[in-house]
Amino acid sequence: MGQLLLNNVQKFYGDFEVLKGIQLEVKNGEFVVFVGPSGCGKSTLLRMIAGLDATSGGDIVIGGLRVNDLPPVKRGIAMVFQSYALYPHMSVFENIAFPLRVEKMDEEKLKAKVEHAARILHLDQRLQQKPGMLSGGQRQRVAIGRAIVREPKIFLFDEPLSNLDAALRADMRIELAKLHRQLKATMIYVTHDQIEAMTMADRIVVLNAGEIAQTGAPLELYHKPANIFVASFIGNPKMNFLPVTCSAVSEAGVEIDYQGQKATIPVTPRQGAVGKTLTLGVRPEHIQIGSGDIQIRVAPTVIERLGAQTVAYASLDGEGENFCATLPGGAAVRPDQPLMAGINVVDCHLFDDKGISFERHVELTDIDVNLLSPTVAE
Repeated sequence: MGQLLLNNVQKFYGDFEVLKGIQLEVKNGEFVVFVGPSGCGKSTLLRMIAGLDATSGGDIVIGGLRVNDLPPVKRGIAMVFQSYALYPHMSVFENIAFPLRVEKMDEEKLKAKVEHAARILHLDQRLQQKPGMLSGGQRQRVAIGRAIVREPKIFLFDEPLSNLDAALRADMRIELAKLHRQLKATMIYVTHDQIEAMTMADRIVVLNAGEIAQTGAPLELYHKPANIFVASFIGNPKMNFLPVTCSAVSEAGVEIDYQGQKATIPVTPRQGAVGKTLTLGVRPEHIQIGSGDIQIRVAPTVIERLGAQTVAYASLDGEGENFCATLPGGAAVRPDQPLMAGINVVDCHLFDDKGISFERHVELTDIDVNLLSPTVAE
């Protein structure tokens, strides 16, 4: 079974602690994405699961078996790297078949496995071609096919789409999502691209400085980020943050003051919040032109026309482009022309002086609730 348990996993390079007691369980058949900024430890963690890097502490358990001391070939995993790592002198067939030839598999069984993988990946008409005759997306599919034929317990992907152009990345995201549904296999995918994480994952693990900042379904992280780091990392463009003062608390929520405007944010209040400086968060897509519970006068400095959407960037208090709004494509906004941006309290997030999120009183739609708990193969 493709179950994975990471129990207090640590990694040191000398005295520097790269991974700080990672605790995580991945269910059989789950598609889990490790996401985070460069240097957060996500690729190191994947390499430790694969057996390419040794653990400094804790246990890695795959299918109920502790694998810390096992070589990669005996862990029941298959890894797809950022680089295709194909043999240019071999055909597509031989590239996919290579791990099976190393195992000295019977030729008839080997052929059946390779052809089966090629059909899944739509490579059955390319088996006699060399990698040089293929597109980047096709080459990456060959690398995935080489993993499929091994029938691993867990597939590991280390930023496999980062070498592709934008259009191919979008196509390959769809192909990988289809592949997961077809194989019903456990997959762990590393990326720094939160769009890849949001579109493919059953569950996202957000890493920051060697620790898990939050784990949850994509929409759970979007609607209820645990802290400012997750709130700023999940969502594109990233969330806006405004300094506010807590003026009162009640059963209805926390009353905040922003430049003389008072509004009650529907969150669970905490003792000792009154008088403290808090951070109000609002996503660009929740900002509108005109009225709102809180209004901010801004003058856009940069306008991006994307067709279906218009993204406007403005400077608050002369401190750079730190305020962003995603508006309808036909929005009547112009650079350097002031406008009133409106924010409704139901769309707001609130964070304390340590960056921890207040619990939001949000009622998610039925679709959102279903997506918060994605179905995973037992």
